[in-house]
Amino acid sequence: MIRNDIRALDAYHVPDASGLIKLDAMENPYPLPDTLRRTLAERLANADIHRYPDAAMENLREKIAARHGLAPEQILLGNGSDEIIQMLMIAADQGACAAPAPSFVMYELIAKWIRRPFTAISLDEHFNLDADRFLQVVSREKASLAFLACPNNPTGNFWAADVVERIASDFGGLLVIDEAYAPFADRDHLHLINEHVLVLRTFSKIGWAGLRLGYAVGQASLISELNKVRLPYNINTLTQIAADVLLDHFHVFDEQATRIRCERERMQRALAAFPDLQTYPSQTNFITIRVPDAGQAFAHLLKKRILIKQLGGHALLENCLRITIGTPEQNDQVLEALKELFK
Repeated sequence: MIRNDIRALDAYHVPDASGLIKLDAMENPYPLPDTLRRTLAERLANADIHRYPDAAMENLREKIAARHGLAPEQILLGNGSDEIIQMLMIAADQGACAAPAPSFVMYELIAKWIRRPFTAISLDEHFNLDADRFLQVVSREKASLAFLACPNNPTGNFWAADVVERIASDFGGLLVIDEAYAPFADRDHLHLINEHVLVLRTFSKIGWAGLRLGYAVGQASLISELNKVRLPYNINTLTQIAADVLLDHFHVFDEQATRIRCERERMQRALAAFPDLQTYPSQTNFITIRVPDAGQAFAHLLKKRILIKQLGGHALLENCLRITIGTPEQNDQVLEALKELFK
């Protein structure tokens, strides 16, 4: 039968976005160019789907590693970064898992699934992280695994470099720096990788959300151990082929990320002009705002056929909304809808 603690959980809900401007899930709003779509279709048409996928994925790991000037042995591939988070939860030494709060919900959710104790360290009212307090709590709770989303989801901000570096230096367990939004940020943390620090990445935010491909970057010895809890054939053949093609045309996605960053800055300036709306700094492809009544604002935008994310689950997120950066036309529609609400 099913465990009682699982029965008590709610399933992860994904709202139906049919017919809506979908700005709730931090996806790249730009489709593949037609020429690249045709190239991809030709390769996929010849896929040997009657065979199991390439289990070692060496060619794919080589291409990803080359982007970072690393060896393929330093790359671990997962079915989205979520699967790698689950691998880490399974493989890490016994003890609590820790993360700031609010942050990516899957850290706590996966910990609950596998019955690993979870410790949340609250951010301050400006969504900043206190390194001293974080280290005190993880020491008190005997945490063996910690996650830092840099930049953070759902708040969008980057914690100061010295804060992240201090935690990486002084935390005694395995630290995972989750860089899901690295394509939109001003810095990364690959230089911090060592025997107890991993960096987590995903291709979902740059335009490959449907492929479900994430990866961890770390020392080869640590990646080798994590591979022992990776399910065989965890990356399907079609995803492997598609990623191989798209990596050869990565300039397309770099250009799209630049456009998204430009739109983010334009949206931040426009949103800051609303007197009843508070915006927060963002180094991601979304902007988090606080309004007088989040439920009212969410419903108003939904009536305009615009789907965003109403945040909750933590006191610091009261009346907060998260708006994914869309195309210029989609962003203009968001601004027009908000003008009607805050006129």
